[in-house]
Amino acid sequence: MSRVKKTRKFAAVRRVIGQRDARLKKNQAKGELEGKRKAKGDEVIREIPQVSSSLFFTYNTALQPPYPILLDTNFLSHTVSHKLDLLPTLMDTLYAKCIPTITSCVMAELEKLGTKYRIALRIARDERWERLKCDHKGVYADDCIVDRVQRHRIYIVATNDRDLKRRVRKVPGVPIMSVAKGKYVVERLPDAPEK
Repeated sequence: MSRVKKTRKFAAVRRVIGQRDARLKKNQAKGELEGKRKAKGDEVIREIPQVSSSLFFTYNTALQPPYPILLDTNFLSHTVSHKLDLLPTLMDTLYAKCIPTITSCVMAELEKLGTKYRIALRIARDERWERLKCDHKGVYADDCIVDRVQRHRIYIVATNDRDLKRRVRKVPGVPIMSVAKGKYVVERLPDAPEK
């Protein structure tokens, strides 16, 4: 007599729940914790800066003569290389009185550059220009200018630096002046004459 091989019937096989099954209580608790973490991660906290009351859309009503102009290091060096007089050329460009303003960071940057920029440093040390003391750490002039312009939108920024121009363009209502083709060019000034 041969032995008959007994096979289990399909319906009679016991199903075993896996360790990672979501129906187990310990896995349900883990799922709830992960859901809360994802919900916290999905909430993006956005901080919208306070818009200046002097802005009418992108038109800055706080800009009026005499124009305070924040000078950058390379603007002064380009002015020297193009042999332009600073104050008369500013007044000819804007058709109004101008107050060139130099921060202590720009002065420090000019002093660091050495003898190559000594003429620009001599122009910057002129007593007719307004001086602004910086109360922050470090002497990086670009950060100083952008920070000052964001706090007080009463300045025209004079620079030839591409990166600084890109950063200032993000601040609404702040015009940019640069040296191009032997003259000063103003960008984004509401009442600027057409070229």
